[in-house]
Amino acid sequence: MADFQTSTHRQHWILSRQDLAQKYQIANQRAIQMLLKYGATRVEVQQDGSLVYPGTPLETERNGTERHTSLPEPLTIDEEFLIRRYYELKIQQVCAAFAFPNKIQATAVLFFKRFYLQWSVMEHDPKHIMLTCIYLSCKVEEFHVSAEELGKGIQQDPQVVLKNELTVLQGLHFDLIVYAPYRSLDGFLFDMENFVQGTNNSSTQKLQELKEAAKFVVDTVILTDCPLLFTPGQLALAALRKANLEERAVDFERYLQSLCDRHPKHTFKELTLTFDAIDTTVDVSRQPKEADLMPIDRKLKYCRNPGLQDESKKRERKVKHKSKRVSQDTSMTTTVDASPMYVC
Repeated sequence: MADFQTSTHRQHWILSRQDLAQKYQIANQRAIQMLLKYGATRVEVQQDGSLVYPGTPLETERNGTERHTSLPEPLTIDEEFLIRRYYELKIQQVCAAFAFPNKIQATAVLFFKRFYLQWSVMEHDPKHIMLTCIYLSCKVEEFHVSAEELGKGIQQDPQVVLKNELTVLQGLHFDLIVYAPYRSLDGFLFDMENFVQGTNNSSTQKLQELKEAAKFVVDTVILTDCPLLFTPGQLALAALRKANLEERAVDFERYLQSLCDRHPKHTFKELTLTFDAIDTTVDVSRQPKEADLMPIDRKLKYCRNPGLQDESKKRERKVKHKSKRVSQDTSMTTTVDASPMYVC
């Protein structure tokens, strides 16, 4: 793997907070403009010819009657944030169910985050993009799992996984290199072993416990914006510092000072401020609950870009329309051919 400092991860996917907020805002505004231009995905035609968008706010006319407004209410940036966080957590749960290595779920989550820097959840269904990100991460990390295996394991159509592959790759600008904090974590723990004077079985056991605790912290950090704001090494050290508050496996301040002495690129104070910023970002990051997402999900169903609907649904409608036309054409006959040609 290439050096991190010269990698596409470092060059293209570590952003400032201002740039990150701007990207989310641009994606949200573009989706709203598409909604205004092309309308919603669900429309009901009334007897008087008017259009009703289910689930949209009501407005009162001059005669006192109420009717639906012309367009459904789009998702806000905060609502999109909750939707993304929910599906990032789902990625971790799916990867855990398949017993994938940590690097698989970390790469999948980072792919998902990167994709939705370019797009809104109103433009591409996050449920489908989530599955494709997991599939792609397995390919990138050389952990072979076929789309059929993945689809069968989570009871989803494997074609949904495959049809979004090019879309996700284009959204990632084909930048597929991901440096996960877990790799940095292993490196720092190995360095800590050498740092601890007179290592014995007791200190080795404590470092192993520190490693497991730090991995748990990294799992939480990955679900925030931190991987888009800080380097993997910074995330790993911040996780070790936080985990060490409970485990007390090493004098972390002394170790950090020795690290700065050996690698004087950053000062002790700079690193401490960075770790504080990471901890604050994690603390204020809200993890959504199912109840929080139900009203947002209802909104999302009505304001999804109709030009980017699931192709499988279009095919299903086409087959139903064809079957209905065939049944009308054969309604005068005494027998009906029920061969598979009519249902394929």
